[in-house]
Amino acid sequence: MTKPPIGGNRTGRKLGQKVKKGKLKASSRRWIERHINDPYVQRAQLEGYRARAAFKLLEIDEKHKILSGARRIIDLGAAPGSWSQIAAKVTNSTDGDPRVVAIDFLDLDPLAGVHILKLDFLDPSAPEKLMTALGGAPDLVLSDMAAPTTGHRQTDHIRTMHLCEVAAYFAIDVLAEGGHFLAKTFQGGAERELLTLLKQNFKQVIHVKPAASRAESVEMFLLAKGFKGRKPGARSLYDREAELDERDVIDERDTAEAD
Repeated sequence: MTKPPIGGNRTGRKLGQKVKKGKLKASSRRWIERHINDPYVQRAQLEGYRARAAFKLLEIDEKHKILSGARRIIDLGAAPGSWSQIAAKVTNSTDGDPRVVAIDFLDLDPLAGVHILKLDFLDPSAPEKLMTALGGAPDLVLSDMAAPTTGHRQTDHIRTMHLCEVAAYFAIDVLAEGGHFLAKTFQGGAERELLTLLKQNFKQVIHVKPAASRAESVEMFLLAKGFKGRKPGARSLYDREAELDERDVIDERDTAEAD
């Protein structure tokens, strides 16, 4: 059972530590204090995970069992790699027989049993490279992707929801029947079109917020369970991208005509 960490959590470090003012800005000092006093951060260090985000996935799995029986897993927006660490363990992935593929445009240090692609998931070549590296249909597609924040809540929500939508189309393209899809979203709810898409293709679609996700954070996760299988004639990720490209061309044409 994944229990919330309590107190110093055997790390020997007390909670409630303060950072000396020095030359740090107040906002930077508050961030550091929150980080070093976060029991999930301390527990991640103790248990060998690269980030506290590991416990978000473990807590979601504890209730919804999305890792059980997974033979292949794709991790989108994987850096620094804590979800991939868990994925490699549950799939018994090895360097000789990798069953986990992780992708991020950020640097990601090597992980045993994980094939790492340093590439933006929005790159047109990314889907094919992911599937070639994995060598078969995944049972689980994970996405912890989030667009760089601008400080404008609505803009951040829209940009991250776009990543979630593209990840959803990818999952529908590649998942094995019965597989699951888990993606980060921001509070404000998923777009209606995305929810409709997922409900058409999965048996259950829900929003979840694990205890390890900070209470003040607008972060949530969208979980789609039980992929029904690829439907003949269904729109693919490539269809969706082509549709968006065509829409951009039309917008540019309309703007030019207006000028």
